[in-house]
Amino acid sequence: MDLFSRSWAALRTAVAELPDRDFERPSGCTGWLVRDLVCHLIIDAQDVLITLVTPADPEPTRNAVSYWNVAETPPTGDDPLDALIVRLAAAYEEPRLLKFHLDDVGSAAGRAAELADPTVRVGTRGEVLTVGDYLSAYVLEWTLHHLDLIAHLPGAADPPAEGLARSRDMLETIAGAPFPASFTDKDTLLVGTGRRAPTDPEKVELGELAAKLPLILG
Repeated sequence: MDLFSRSWAALRTAVAELPDRDFERPSGCTGWLVRDLVCHLIIDAQDVLITLVTPADPEPTRNAVSYWNVAETPPTGDDPLDALIVRLAAAYEEPRLLKFHLDDVGSAAGRAAELADPTVRVGTRGEVLTVGDYLSAYVLEWTLHHLDLIAHLPGAADPPAEGLARSRDMLETIAGAPFPASFTDKDTLLVGTGRRAPTDPEKVELGELAAKLPLILG
């Protein structure tokens, strides 16, 4: 849960420090500008708040890793919800309004996570998880979206090293195999989720694992 807080705080700080002009740059998410990604983060924060106050009685059906589903095709940006995000982001008109809303709702989500009992069961997406597993799953969400945020922003700070390492562990569990030791945690996440195509030498190192990639998480 501490790693959730650190990863989320780092991502919110990265957004807060962006110059206005960077909101019009492309993000690492297909079809989304940086401003669209920030709008998505606001909705993510709302989802965290909603889930943390949605108690569930049944035994957990998912954990931090199995929370993630692997899709067969990458997103195109044409999904109705993706298109809605673009319209919502444009409606803010000024980056400062997006920053304000993310800080407002995002801070509340961060406080709620710190106050939550990790053993309590909550319901989301038709599944049941402990709060601890739910927040652990979101370490991967925050880390990947931090990478998306800075994808075209040279010099921007990377996600926290411990978040990158934990996210790599989760991705390797999802993949059912470790990535080559020569891959950095960042490159493992970028290549493993299709955010960057592997180079020819990397394909050789990946071996049979290359056939399983990319892992499109949702």
